[in-house]
Amino acid sequence: MKQYIVDAFADRVFEGNPAAVVPLDRWPAEELMMAITRENNLSETAFAVPEAVPEGEDWRLRWFTPGGEIDLCGHATLAAAYAVGRFVRPGMDRISFQTLSGRLTVERRGDLYAMDFPAYALKPLEVTDQIVQALGARPREVWRARDLLCVFDDPRDVLDMSPDMEKLKGLKGALMQVTAPGQGEFDCVSRSFAPKMGVPEDPVCGSGHCHIIPYWAARTGRTRFVARQASPRGGTLYCRLDGDRVELAGRAVLYAESELMLEGLL
Repeated sequence: MKQYIVDAFADRVFEGNPAAVVPLDRWPAEELMMAITRENNLSETAFAVPEAVPEGEDWRLRWFTPGGEIDLCGHATLAAAYAVGRFVRPGMDRISFQTLSGRLTVERRGDLYAMDFPAYALKPLEVTDQIVQALGARPREVWRARDLLCVFDDPRDVLDMSPDMEKLKGLKGALMQVTAPGQGEFDCVSRSFAPKMGVPEDPVCGSGHCHIIPYWAARTGRTRFVARQASPRGGTLYCRLDGDRVELAGRAVLYAESELMLEGLL
């Protein structure tokens, strides 16, 4: 079983968000996929299996965190497209993945990989003392879809944030996304915290930007954004809102190629 570790939304190794990608001919037991995921101890391990369709070939794609399977992950989708297009189906510039969030298409454009993702519909929530205590700062606004989205006016509030992970677990939503206006070349900055998924901070969260970009589009009237995930590793996303879809584009870099020694377990 081959495995590739890819830094997604990265211009160089040790930047962006690392994801493990395991291309397969058939699905192994779910218990084995979870064991591999926990052994990797990355925020995401993606498993991909090809599937014949009338027009050619699609891929089934599933994403696992150390805390369990999730329904949408941007950086691991980018990593999977990179690994499949470079090593499994060399030269494939357009890949469709069937996922728990429907069909996701990734298109290679030069050194960028552009992904078509669903945009989340946000609902406003009250700024509660529980949220303030968990984050250690008071957001201007709070919104919710799959995740909580907390908005700040000062990007330093996002950059300097050191939330209480145990208190974050008591809040609504799967992940905590925090965002503020950007500076210089970046239109917005953000960070993503996922202690419920066994990931204290996600270095770059693609699905988080399916919350973040609809918010900033509604607030500014714009549709295109250069977004910076301001984690210690950092990563850049080139985003465009198109109706109820979000295009997320970024670069990917191979960190490692390995063989998993699982004879007798498949």
